[in-house]
Amino acid sequence: MEKAHPRRALNLDFHFIDFPLRSSEYGSNHSCRAMETKMSFRFPLILATVLAAWSAASSAETIKIGVTPGPHAQILEAVKPIAAKNGLDIQLLEFSDYVVPNAALDAGEIQANSFQNQPYLDNQKADRGYKIEAVALTVNFPIGVYSKKHKAFADIPEGGKVSIPNDPTNGGRVLLLLRDKGVIKLKDGTGFKPTVLDITENPKKLKFIEVDAAQAPRALDDVDAAAINTNYATQAGLDPVKDPILREDPKGPYVNLIAVRTADKDKPWVKILVDSYHTPEVKEFVLTKFKGAVLPSW
Repeated sequence: MEKAHPRRALNLDFHFIDFPLRSSEYGSNHSCRAMETKMSFRFPLILATVLAAWSAASSAETIKIGVTPGPHAQILEAVKPIAAKNGLDIQLLEFSDYVVPNAALDAGEIQANSFQNQPYLDNQKADRGYKIEAVALTVNFPIGVYSKKHKAFADIPEGGKVSIPNDPTNGGRVLLLLRDKGVIKLKDGTGFKPTVLDITENPKKLKFIEVDAAQAPRALDDVDAAAINTNYATQAGLDPVKDPILREDPKGPYVNLIAVRTADKDKPWVKILVDSYHTPEVKEFVLTKFKGAVLPSW
């Protein structure tokens, strides 16, 4: 066995070397000494700056936020640098549908999500028992009805096919839009979640086809008209302001929100996230980027 050698203490002292400068290059001895002094102070200053930046980065709290592709993800990309300045590192995870983000949040796989409105959240909590809740309002996406075959909803023939989202909240939202435009009539007292079974009058005998919200743009080729949420419309290259043949009134209960687990709602990072989102910079980004297709709600 080799003889053990005692360990020497690790010397962490920093040594700064001043390199002599020739007066022929820099002028008088006085200016040379001044230059040497500047150099001797510059290295510890740089080191201190690097260490401060490293310390700030290492102390930042990191959270994962679930979003759907399109505006929700784009807006939170604008929020990220603002939150980072306040010590919150945001990582975004995109989900392709409306079901998984709440399941992931409830399971603790993410710390927050931003994609839904209050009626949808209430329905998910009632059906699945999720212990999550809204902590802030974000933006409103007026839903639209689009068509590749007709320039106006009135042009849809009798018996025409209209696709609507198959989840109760967004499907009901479209039926309320059609009711408000005089296309159909619904039972009294249906609230925010009517279904096709609640239709009492349908003069054109329209056929309502329920599809997954994410698949609605693909349905356009097979139906006379399709109701499409704004985030999926923009993802499919549609203009949510100019292209719809019917468009929802932007006022109403369908403002989107940030949701977190009930157990987390009072944690400091939640306030940082909300305050970072509710800034003039983010509002200006929304108005400039989406030109009326998405509206700030704070």
